[in-house]
Amino acid sequence: MALVTLVLLQVFVVAAGAHLLASGVLVAGEPETVVVSAEPPPIPVITAGPVLAAGGSGPLPAKGTLAGRLTEALGDPALGRSVGAAVLDAETGALLFDSGAATGITPASTTKVVTAVASMASLGPDARLSTRVVRGASPGSIILVGGGDPTLASPRTAASPVYPRPASLAVLAARTARALKQAGVSKVTVAYDDFLYTGPRTAATWKPGYVPEGSVAPVTALMVDEGRAARGSDRRVSDPSRTAHGAFVSLLSKYGITVSKSARRSKAPAGAQEIARVDSAPVYALVERALTLSDNDLSEALARHVAIKEGEPASFDGGAAAVGKVLARLGAAKGVLVFDGSGLSPKNRIAPEALARLVAAAASPANPGLHPIISGMPVAGFSGTLGHRFDKLHSAYGLIRAKTGTLDGVNTLAGMTTTRSGRMVTFAFMADKVPPGWGKAEAALDRLAAAVAAG
Repeated sequence: MALVTLVLLQVFVVAAGAHLLASGVLVAGEPETVVVSAEPPPIPVITAGPVLAAGGSGPLPAKGTLAGRLTEALGDPALGRSVGAAVLDAETGALLFDSGAATGITPASTTKVVTAVASMASLGPDARLSTRVVRGASPGSIILVGGGDPTLASPRTAASPVYPRPASLAVLAARTARALKQAGVSKVTVAYDDFLYTGPRTAATWKPGYVPEGSVAPVTALMVDEGRAARGSDRRVSDPSRTAHGAFVSLLSKYGITVSKSARRSKAPAGAQEIARVDSAPVYALVERALTLSDNDLSEALARHVAIKEGEPASFDGGAAAVGKVLARLGAAKGVLVFDGSGLSPKNRIAPEALARLVAAAASPANPGLHPIISGMPVAGFSGTLGHRFDKLHSAYGLIRAKTGTLDGVNTLAGMTTTRSGRMVTFAFMADKVPPGWGKAEAALDRLAAAVAAG
């Protein structure tokens, strides 16, 4: 009773203080003066705890009950004939449910969980991707050097309310113009260097329609607006590097620098003097964006930066090799075979248990550097690619964080939840021979995840 009385007293004090502040009674920088109001104090509002609150050490779900629910749900014909499932206890790693959990299945965009883990473990949370301008080999020449930041924003998108706030091409141009004027230079030639990446700009394992339909841009080390042709459009330009260079040249002219003999691709000299630069948001925020929005362009960029950090070529093959190398260091490579960073490749294969273990590793208190992977996952019914999902499963709203995956004939869902009994668990449900029927397989996966949360 004493504890309850203290809690109620604390709630009353906080509520009363908030009321006084809102009424202008307590003024910062002045002596506190309490004015007695005739209005009754507001009634404290009791709210739910935070989404996926810490803890998760409640009793384990009853295996028989969980297995019964999931086995029935896995039989939904909307999922097709190739379905795998794994549910793990996040704390102990014990496999609570297994249905083809060790069999590799096409993961689609749940591949991004693999890319995110490798990025955080290899690059670290605070690394940034830099776009620079350096002096060229001849007087009066400068080179725009791509640093592999696909979120670099042109003026048409720089003011858009997105998270994280991207680096600005206009800011880079303004800084360049200022530095040139300070050096007494008003006329330059501008080349561009996108040689940070190597190899083909589209993966050999990708379907040829991905770029034309706007699923992804050709992967280059220099681009603005993720290679989109216009604000709000999914249509991509054929050469993102050249387009970014053209936008930069146009901005320089607006800032009073005359540009001649531009549009030439040229590698920057070793040790070239830097004139200006802009940096992306830190990697942890980029990972959150890649997962929340299922951002293909950003995921491919992150995979290439892992390749660079791990001493591999910054290509599709190098990125896949580097990601595998990082996972091996973490003891998490078993059951993972990828050919790209985004999951667009239909040849990727990941076992459900491997995905569920990666999510558990990201959620573990032992791996604080991986926690942005969890915070970046969409929340059921609220954000990202789950914002429109679980519409008939309102009891699961806010209780599930998960990454979605969708390709032709493929639907996957991997994430975590705290069960009704208070146990934190991770899961992966994957189907890669889904029959036609838009949305039916997604709804079936949502019911599986909701069944886990109800455990």
